[in-house]
Formats: sequence, C-alpha cells, structure tokens
Amino acid sequence: MSDNLNARLRARIEPGRPLLLPGAPNALTARILEETGFEAVYLSGAGITNTYLGAPDVGLLSLPELADHVAAVRDAVELPLVVDADTGFGNAINVRRTIRSLERSGANAVQLEDQVAPKRCGHFTGKAVIDAGEMVGKIHAATDARQDDDLLIIARTDARAVSGMDEACDRAARYLDAGADIAFVEAPRSREELREIPGRVPGAHVANMVEGALTPITPLDELAAYGFAVVLYANTAMRAAIKGMRSALTDLRAKGDSLALGDRIASWEERQSLVRKDAFDAMNERYAG
Repeated sequence: MSDNLNARLRARIEPGRPLLLPGAPNALTARILEETGFEAVYLSGAGITNTYLGAPDVGLLSLPELADHVAAVRDAVELPLVVDADTGFGNAINVRRTIRSLERSGANAVQLEDQVAPKRCGHFTGKAVIDAGEMVGKIHAATDARQDDDLLIIARTDARAVSGMDEACDRAARYLDAGADIAFVEAPRSREELREIPGRVPGAHVANMVEGALTPITPLDELAAYGFAVVLYANTAMRAAIKGMRSALTDLRAKGDSLALGDRIASWEERQSLVRKDAFDAMNERYAG
C-alpha cells in the first residue's frame, strides 16, 4: 500500500493547487481526519511531543518513538502520511537511518529541517541553523536512502528567523537543487513574505499556518494564488481538543457528573464507530475457530 500512496501523494503535489494538510498527534486523530475527508495526514513532531511526553517541542522525541507512532497511524488509516522528522536525528548518516526507519513504518513523505540540534519549534525564539552545505549533505543522504523514489523529501529551513528572507530563499533553492521534492521556509512574518517565497524560488513549497504565532493565517485561495503546493495546519486539531477537554473536565470537576455535557462529548456509538469496532468484531468472528 505504501508504494501506491507514495505515488498518489507525489501526483497530488502541485504548485497553485495546495494540499490542505492537517496534523495528527496520534492514530485516533488521524482517524478523525480521514473520516472528515482530508487527503493526507501530517504527523507533527510538536504534536506527538506535546501529547506523548507532555513536553514542549524542543527536540525531545527519539527516532524509535516517532517510528512507533508512524506505524500505529499507518495501521489506522489509508491516507498518505507526511512525517516530521525534525533534524533527522543527527548527521547525514543518521538521516539515512531515519529515512529507512520511517519508510518501513509507513511514511509517504519525510520532512527534515536545517536547525542545530536540539531543535526548537519553528515559532520559538533562540533558534540556530546548521551550515547550508551540511543540510545539502543530509538531503543527498535522504534521497539515496529511500527505497521508493516516490517517497517525498521535504526540506525545511529556519533561516528566516536567523538571517532573514534572502538567506531563507537561497537555502530553499539550494535544497531543491540538491534533490528535495518540496521546500519549506518556516515562519515568514507577513503575507508579503509568504508571497515572496514561491515567487523567488521555483518549485513546490509548504506554507505553515500556526494560529497565534509568527505567520499570519492566510486563506487557502490566497496561498494558492501565491503558488504554494501544501498548506499545513500542524496542530489545529490537537489545540481544539485541548480546549474541548478543558471545558468538559472543568464541568465534571464542578458538578461531579457528566449529565450536563450532552453533545459536547462524542456519543458511545460515535466513539466505537471511529475506532472501527464493527470491523474488529467481524475479524473476531472470522478467526474464532
């Protein structure tokens, strides 16, 4: 299935017709994204770190932990998976192992970034980037390591925060020339800067929409007109869930029961449907001897 999904995702990437890509921190969220009709799932390093470790996005997640999450989501949905692999967990040789591991786990695209390890969220202060030549080496290692040439490599640069837009666009162009399939300039500060990226650097680009952070939320049709190929909402679902959980648990703590929650929580039937209980019951009957 992965090879077919690789080709499907590659064919869908088209500048000017952006893929709307929401993030999922776990398999349950990925099930909701599939049920809602999205075309692909983004496994956010920040989202997994927040939900799995209860920690901020400061480079704490390990490769085995990420690969386990990818494998769980791969079993849960039939959508292409775009996986945030942070800095690749080391140098170019480590990147080779990272690509092999995530591809085996079911990734259909892998994102690498040029931050110094340990990385920080793209919208945090205090970031630093490695030499562009070192990142080019990582991209070469990634493209050499993939077993299927249709596995997408996304190269992110955080140079905007460190050296400005000129350096960020220069790096994006170098990374595409090195073999990356998609470039990702993180944290532009305005719509003018967003427009500048595809205008200056031919190729496929990611626009990352982070509510309340450095980049202004921009309508999908406007980003399409700029020429973006992917519009990412990495942690919108998780942040909505945080708000919903806090509200429900505040009521439960105050009242001592869930009687007033009503349709603010999923019904028993909705929950079992989401996790495919009927399908598992059917398997149990089939294999029960």
